[in-house]
Amino acid sequence: MEPKKNPKANVGRNSSLYFAVGLALMMFLANFAINYKTYDKESIDIGQLNLDELDDEEIPITEQIQTPPPPPPPPAAPEVIEIVEDEEEVEETVIESTETDQTEEIVEVEEVEVEEVEEDIEVPFAVIENVPVFPGCENKKNNNEKRACMSEKISKFVNKKFNTDLAGDLGLSGRQRINVIFKIDKTGSIVGVRARAPHPGLEKEAARVINLLPKMKPGKQRGKPVTVPYSLPIIFQVQD
Repeated sequence: MEPKKNPKANVGRNSSLYFAVGLALMMFLANFAINYKTYDKESIDIGQLNLDELDDEEIPITEQIQTPPPPPPPPAAPEVIEIVEDEEEVEETVIESTETDQTEEIVEVEEVEVEEVEEDIEVPFAVIENVPVFPGCENKKNNNEKRACMSEKISKFVNKKFNTDLAGDLGLSGRQRINVIFKIDKTGSIVGVRARAPHPGLEKEAARVINLLPKMKPGKQRGKPVTVPYSLPIIFQVQD
């Protein structure tokens, strides 16, 4: 039995082809519409270039002034060389050789003695091995007894020699304290006296009295005389 419908008259047989062609056409139109641009005529009008308005630039002609070359320098005068006769005789320095030979006798050099320089060493009164000895304290046995004897002798000496009326004459009152520092050098003499007091007059008087101290037997450290610093406070009450 033959089909009644003509297969060429079937519309749906090429539907997929038509769909693909239509889809490609629509994508082309959409892409063209998106990328399509328009421009204003005023914004792209660049005008016309009129070359007739440009004038030819006239270049001025300058005249080059030629300066004459400087005159050549005058010829240098020839130097006059004066020949002086050498009349002075110069003594030539002869350097003798210091080398010796085996036949020369060698002289022995005597020993050179180097003199020892004694240093002025200061040892505190509290730690010195042998304290300075005040006149009248020679019979004391040890350092402690000699220290006590020296302190007592110096205190009596200062009380006897110091002018206690000076504070009243200077207008001072009450308790007065004078700090005195001095040194007993390697010969036993009093040196380097310094005093500090409320008034310069008291300092001067304290220095005067300490300089009157008698010469002592110097202190020794390891059997050698040394300088010994000594501190002495002087305190007295001014009677109103």
